Amino acid sequence: MTGFELTLAVLALLLTPGPTNSLMLLAGAERGLTGAMRLIPAELAGYLLTVVPLSLAGAALLADHDGLRTGLTLAAAVWVAVLAVKLWRVPGEAGAGRAVDGRALLVTTALNPKALIFGLVLLPSPDRLAANLVLFAGLVALVAVLWAGIGALIRAGGTRQPRAMLVLRRLASVWLAAISIALIARGVGA
Repeated sequence: MTGFELTLAVLALLLTPGPTNSLMLLAGAERGLTGAMRLIPAELAGYLLTVVPLSLAGAALLADHDGLRTGLTLAAAVWVAVLAVKLWRVPGEAGAGRAVDGRALLVTTALNPKALIFGLVLLPSPDRLAANLVLFAGLVALVAVLWAGIGALIRAGGTRQPRAMLVLRRLASVWLAAISIALIARGVGA
């Protein structure tokens, strides 16, 4: 795969709405673009935590342990379900607070099913792994800024008001619950 083809493939997958992008959108709506950009290192660390080991040895590891992929998928489903519940809660309820923090973004991203595709399919290349990882890191940051920017635009459009933020949180919660159900179905069906 050429660098251009890899860029297109990585961008196509990164731009797809999912748990990490939903959290960056909410972070932008909650904190504004500058505040949300402070979370990019957590997102990048989450991806690299999964992608680097998978790129180096993942295919062999998953081939030798059939249940590992299923276990990872189900772990991701449970974590996304926990986030959905957290987002559903009204701010001010016990345990509700801010929708997005660095820890939640790091764990969500590390368990993101997209990381499996990046680490097992798109990035591994014995002679280009370092270059692919640098490209990947740059694209992750770019897409994070884009999703946070969309959230910041929503914020600028009046979503700072408590009712509008509640609706945004609930929509994100429903979306994450749907992703969790799809992951459970994939994990159980594997």
